[in-house]
Amino acid sequence: MRNPNWLILRHRRRIFEEGISRLPASGLEILDVGGRLQPYRTFLGPRVKHYVAVDPLLTPLVNVAAVAEALPFRDEQFDFVICTQVMEYLPDPGRAVEELRRVMRKGGIAFVSAPAVFVRDHDQEYWRFLPEGLRYLFREFEKVEVIPEGNSLTGMFRTVNVFLASFFRPRALLPVCQWTLVPLLNIAGLVLEKAGGKNDSFTANFSVWARK
Repeated sequence: MRNPNWLILRHRRRIFEEGISRLPASGLEILDVGGRLQPYRTFLGPRVKHYVAVDPLLTPLVNVAAVAEALPFRDEQFDFVICTQVMEYLPDPGRAVEELRRVMRKGGIAFVSAPAVFVRDHDQEYWRFLPEGLRYLFREFEKVEVIPEGNSLTGMFRTVNVFLASFFRPRALLPVCQWTLVPLLNIAGLVLEKAGGKNDSFTANFSVWARK
């Protein structure tokens, strides 16, 4: 609840949990692009046969150091590809999507998430994404579903929370903000987001399910 991104992370987790029901129950070859954290791995349980994480930075959880635009794997190697909150850091996201598709088997599925609204917190960020842009990037896939991670009210509360966490001064008092204002805004967003209905014109983040 103290995470400024809690509202959209809650929606993304639900989208992921509901979506993996379309995957086979076992024997999956899985690729996690940008997989230095792997927050959704535990939800896959016995479905996993092999889990490979790739990231430019080699860490204890990363198996292969590489960029998304040049994946060092053979064609049609994986059944399921995960790529969450990575696309905004890529100079050529279109090339990365081509690579995701290349390494996926026919009928394979990709789960991708990308921001539409977010404070720039890294010098190497290149992009923000809207639904039609995401559909265009994944146009070579057989089926593409773009799902908003909450509605416009969700996006508003999340954006205010991120702004507070990023610009709160003095920084020495930031923990006070994280223990008070951030949870209060998350609770307010949770209670009030139903009033926003299906309006997603200010949705802060989108998930994509794409089948090859």
